[in-house]
Amino acid sequence: MTTREELQLLANQSLLAHFADVCAGVVIVDASANVVWMNDHYPRRLHIADPAAMIGQPVEKIIPNSQMRQVVECGRPIMLDVMDFEGDSFVVTRLPLRNAEGTVVGGVGFMIFDDLRHLAPVVSRYQKLRLDLAEAERKLADARRTKYTFSSFIGAGPACSSLKQAARRASRTSSSVLILGETGTGKELLAQAVHAASPRANGPFVAVNIAAVPENLLEAEFFGVAPGAFTGAERRGRDGKFKLADGGTLFLDEIGDMSLALQAKLLRALQEREFEPVGSNKLIAVDVRIIAATSRNLEEMVAAGSFRADLYYRLNVILLRTPALRDRPEDMALLAEHLIESICRLQGMAPHGISLAALSRLQQHDWPGNVRELANVLERALLMSDGDVLEAEDLDLVMPKPKAPANFAGANVIGIAEAVASAERAAILAALRNSHGNKVQAARLLGISRAALYEKIAILGVDAHAA
Repeated sequence: MTTREELQLLANQSLLAHFADVCAGVVIVDASANVVWMNDHYPRRLHIADPAAMIGQPVEKIIPNSQMRQVVECGRPIMLDVMDFEGDSFVVTRLPLRNAEGTVVGGVGFMIFDDLRHLAPVVSRYQKLRLDLAEAERKLADARRTKYTFSSFIGAGPACSSLKQAARRASRTSSSVLILGETGTGKELLAQAVHAASPRANGPFVAVNIAAVPENLLEAEFFGVAPGAFTGAERRGRDGKFKLADGGTLFLDEIGDMSLALQAKLLRALQEREFEPVGSNKLIAVDVRIIAATSRNLEEMVAAGSFRADLYYRLNVILLRTPALRDRPEDMALLAEHLIESICRLQGMAPHGISLAALSRLQQHDWPGNVRELANVLERALLMSDGDVLEAEDLDLVMPKPKAPANFAGANVIGIAEAVASAERAAILAALRNSHGNKVQAARLLGISRAALYEKIAILGVDAHAA
């Protein structure tokens, strides 16, 4: 039976003999890069009249552009190269030869093709792969670029103008930004605008909605997972949002919903500018700007011990507050026209206008959902309208009745929206009292999510401590 060593020797001999037959040329050199042997094809291809006279000569004397000396001196192969010789070009491969102890004792060079056109299919496929990769990278970069700028934040009133001026100042720095405001006031839009106007505009903008990610997955979402970190983990590992945002901006939406344990890890990553992926002991350095946003009162949360004071001060370097829609009624006309134009374009509808009576009708609502609620109302009204101009009657079909003036004869009657808000406020307070202030348990009693409870507390102005 043939031994493993014999098979290996036979394979080596067969391989060399096979290449010597099919290649356009084969040359072997010793450890000093002197020619030891050439096959019959090589001398003819190089126009050498007396092959025997070449034995023992330095390889460069015969083949001026040969890299065989580099191969035997460094012991590393040159797997594919193009060698020029007297106006011709050859595709060559160069390999070191080692003895049983692993010492380099020479090298062998193969002239694989003597016509570069043989490589055309390989080069064509390589070029296609490069183009496909470049296109994939371009699409990924586009997906991580911002869609909004300061011109996208519609408003010309004092509150909006003051906010945009402060945000433009913030965009000139790399300091952390904290954006506070009710839901639907455009906090992420403002964050994207700050990034787009900053020196990091060519870097990625990566957003994480903390309220939308299960708490047990947030650490992996932030810092990534090392290969095989746990059962079911991807074999190649997975980059987290910090790594994806390297060189750009990481937007942390609903930062107030983050657990205390993860707050400590986030604080360390912000302070040290490095982190460890889940299941890894290797530190990865990153350069990330943080923009955080929340509709909750972080100062109250710090006082209550549910948000770390040191993280709050780390995030609250530059503070921006997005005004509620009810606090900037002068922007209603601009916002309504802009939203109607966008909705018509997205829905493939003919352009629509809005009447003065309809604008007046919009002014009679408090807009607890702010611009997001306004967009919803306008879209529903447009889809139900038969005219080219939105009228107050179109809005009445999709909006609650306006609140009655405080001085009219039936002032003791309240509107449906106010009655619902009052009932929700009472239910939340009762749930908080029954759960002794535990918001997770209170949300369970109310049959809503924790994030929804926090949002209603902020919108309805519920004093959680009074419960």
